[in-house]
Amino acid sequence: MPHLSFAVVNAEAEPYAAVPTLRFMLAIESPEPHPAIRSLLLATQIRIAVARRTYDAREHARLAELFGTPDRWGETLKSLLWTHTTTVSPAFEGKTELALLVPCTCDFDIVSAKYLSGVESGDIPLDFLFSGSVFYDDADGRMQTARLSWESEARYALPVRVWKDMMNHYYPDSSWIRLRRDEYDRLYAYRAERSLQTWEHTVDALLSAASREPEHG
Repeated sequence: MPHLSFAVVNAEAEPYAAVPTLRFMLAIESPEPHPAIRSLLLATQIRIAVARRTYDAREHARLAELFGTPDRWGETLKSLLWTHTTTVSPAFEGKTELALLVPCTCDFDIVSAKYLSGVESGDIPLDFLFSGSVFYDDADGRMQTARLSWESEARYALPVRVWKDMMNHYYPDSSWIRLRRDEYDRLYAYRAERSLQTWEHTVDALLSAASREPEHG
């Protein structure tokens, strides 16, 4: 069966997707001569190797909710599942490049999004774990199928700026908070009763009112 190697060579924002999306370019190659590949059904698990980088004091504070205080990070820094994606490669011989499109959430209750928003500079170490099926021609021209090796994987250092630039492209100077429906209804009623023009004005009014309330000791 063909022996395929994988390498992630680039990552950038997909500019016209319906939701924030990163495009990872994946180079696929067979180091030895082999029959033509008819198709590759590729499933990819992407994990964040959080222990494979260092963090400054600001990042310690921003990531405390995930990993606790820095003195515990030797025990709590564990690989985080980011996402799964599936794609199909067209026919190729020798080598090809394939785009992996990864939709990204801005819901900061999701662990991966909370981590990605918490780092401020440097690179985000990623592990790509591949599985799937290879369809290829044997020496007699008959189509064969084989499973990818469980050892098929690749590493990539995603620049933090790529993530931040992508989010800023889709949501300029904005962040999102997910609320229960009843909480949203109460907040909407508060805004409507006071004829507040935007959600920013609504939140500012609530925070200003809270800051004027006397503290009860």
